[in-house]
Amino acid sequence: MTLTEDRSAPATDFAAARRAMIVSQLRTSGVNEPWVLEAMANVPRENFVPAELRDAAYIDRAVPLGEGRFLGAPLVQGKMLQEAAPAQADKVLLVGDGEGYLATLLRPLVGSLDSVAPAAAGDAGAGEYDLIVVDGAIEVLPDGLSARLADGGRVVTGLVDRGVTRLAAGTKAGGVTSLLPLAELGIPVLPEFAAPKRWSF
Repeated sequence: MTLTEDRSAPATDFAAARRAMIVSQLRTSGVNEPWVLEAMANVPRENFVPAELRDAAYIDRAVPLGEGRFLGAPLVQGKMLQEAAPAQADKVLLVGDGEGYLATLLRPLVGSLDSVAPAAAGDAGAGEYDLIVVDGAIEVLPDGLSARLADGGRVVTGLVDRGVTRLAAGTKAGGVTSLLPLAELGIPVLPEFAAPKRWSF
């Protein structure tokens, strides 16, 4: 009888990978709110990436989803959630995939969650949302998207400034939404929110 060695790769322990994500990526970078950690411990990131990239679901960088889209690194979603501080009374608009990872994290934490694709996010709408979360980095916040935010509402997004992406947050007051750049963070860029090109001579 001939014995053959089984050289197949061991199956990834995704539960262990989630625990490691929380300990080595989130906690060490200042994401310590218990409700954020609990949410991210309970949602399997591996279900939101292509099958061939499941083993990369918990790495500390963006994972390509195809068609130019990316799942941001775990720290991106952790920081966004922590900064957004969603509440059960909030009516929330997510700019991104309504069935994606960030939507799945947000939905149990808020009163209601709507989503809009980045390409349609600038369409004019009524100021009805308490919180807008943009799943990616933008160069400009379109007036149409700002119009969807209720006065006193909050927005959390990535912001591109001279090629550097940062987490940013702001509020709407007097009909104007102002964004404040916070921490530098590697956030996937949304090309639909590029600033208009300016002529130079």
